[in-house]
Amino acid sequence: MTVKRQLLIGLIASALVCAGPALAQKKYDAGASDAEIKIGQTMPYSGPASAYGTIGRAESAYFQMINDQGGVNGRKIALLSLDDAYTPPKTVEQIRRLVEDDGVLFIFQSLGTAANTAIQKYLNARKVPQLFVATGATKWGDPQNFPWTMGWQPNYQSEGRIYAKYVLQHKPNAKIGVLYQNDDYGKDYLKGLKEGLGSKASLIVKEVSYEASDPTVDSQIITLQASGADTFFIFAIPKFAAQAIRKSYDIGWRPLTFVNNVSSSIASVLEPAGLDKSTGLITALYLKDPTDPQWQKEKAFKDWLDWMKKYYPQGDLTDASNVYAYSAAQTLVQVLKQCGDELTREAVMREAANLKNVELPMLLPGIRVNTSAADFYPLEQMQLARFDGKRWGLFGEVITGENR
Repeated sequence: MTVKRQLLIGLIASALVCAGPALAQKKYDAGASDAEIKIGQTMPYSGPASAYGTIGRAESAYFQMINDQGGVNGRKIALLSLDDAYTPPKTVEQIRRLVEDDGVLFIFQSLGTAANTAIQKYLNARKVPQLFVATGATKWGDPQNFPWTMGWQPNYQSEGRIYAKYVLQHKPNAKIGVLYQNDDYGKDYLKGLKEGLGSKASLIVKEVSYEASDPTVDSQIITLQASGADTFFIFAIPKFAAQAIRKSYDIGWRPLTFVNNVSSSIASVLEPAGLDKSTGLITALYLKDPTDPQWQKEKAFKDWLDWMKKYYPQGDLTDASNVYAYSAAQTLVQVLKQCGDELTREAVMREAANLKNVELPMLLPGIRVNTSAADFYPLEQMQLARFDGKRWGLFGEVITGENR
């Protein structure tokens, strides 16, 4: 071997050694560092949807546990959770603060359909992930038009179609009355119900809406009773769902009643309405109800309970929203683990769209988290349940709602 060739080989070897660290170099966007992953969200800690505020508190508590265990890939999660009072203009103000002043890596689990609609174009234009939106509106699964927005829970239209399927099978001559919130949230549920009923959509004899700013829905319930409806769908946030359940009972109207999943919490809806007045309600679930004794001997439930007692002792052990928050936070931790040392906004969305049969301990048996670059609906399965006066009892099979 000539001296010249030896020199050339030596130079190549040196270049490869130098390139090694460069190839493995950590990549960060704003909000990420060797020590921390800073994320933001808005929650209705005040206002008409304040019952949902426990979600933000529980997620903060879950990340505290993760941080105590050393964080994710050695980095602590810093969640900045701001109150928007369930008011879209306030949401816009707070999200701009989080992105432009606080420099978060992404937005996680901001709650409310109208609130998230108000910030969707802004976040997508800035290429800031709007990740695992805390609302089931169908619009959060549109990667072609909004590649930086992804939902988490089963979408409202699919849930509405599941209820329609039950009615068509078990009460084909129903006279249906619907109470819905007069925004994209309520209208999404109504659309799914009508799609599920198909040619039988004429079974709906009365639709009545309310505004989130209304004090009560008492007059709407009286109107629905007068319509002759014998089947009642409540597509409302917790405050108004509780009012609707209580008022219909108090005026002697006892239709077959369905309450949407996001207002199925025993703690924040059924107890305020009255457990006796809630008996017989039907909903659709995808998470284990913390009041259901069939789960309480499982390790998954015991782990959740231990976490609640240690990290969120002020939280209500009967509130399914705390199971929701726990599970959504676990999903995010999985995404961050997959990102490794590439904590860019692009990497976060790439890994969020690369979840394969992820098992979360508090999901119902048979339900898994799955996403792809073309599928931004992480959860698509639910199971019907009936309230017996103490707890939700599951019945039937796990149903996959079609996304249209």
